[in-house]
Amino acid sequence: MTIRIRRVERADAARVAELLGQLGYPTTAAEAEERLDCWSDDPASLLLGADADGLLVGVAALHVTPILELTGRFGRLVALVVDARYRGTGVGRTLVEEIERQARQAGCLFMEVTSSRHRDAAHRFYQGLGYQETSARKARFTRFLSAPSAPGGAEPERK
Repeated sequence: MTIRIRRVERADAARVAELLGQLGYPTTAAEAEERLDCWSDDPASLLLGADADGLLVGVAALHVTPILELTGRFGRLVALVVDARYRGTGVGRTLVEEIERQARQAGCLFMEVTSSRHRDAAHRFYQGLGYQETSARKARFTRFLSAPSAPGGAEPERK
């Protein structure tokens, strides 16, 4: 299997929707297309895909944010998903390594990633890459400014 890292394109929308579904976020191809449009318009964001012999088998999303209290930026791995059939093959590691390389080029001092408490395998994966659990040092607060909608109008589960 040959893995090639490339930018995710609008034509990948249906496959991105499938991958998001595997991650627990049911998404239609039309919704994925709309989201890809938002990402492509944002100069501080980057969507990379892992292509295995012509099939998109993973996606990683990076957002770069300036830091006021330090000189520099930080990178946030906003999403990472690898097709269940390709997990454990190095696809996720390859995506994260490229995201980190891109973040360094953008002047990022560090990376952060959040992961739902129930995703034990993901936590082990990130720790294996050198990421450290910091929630004991920092609290994270969120507030929805508008209700996100799920397919069919149902309120999505907050992961």
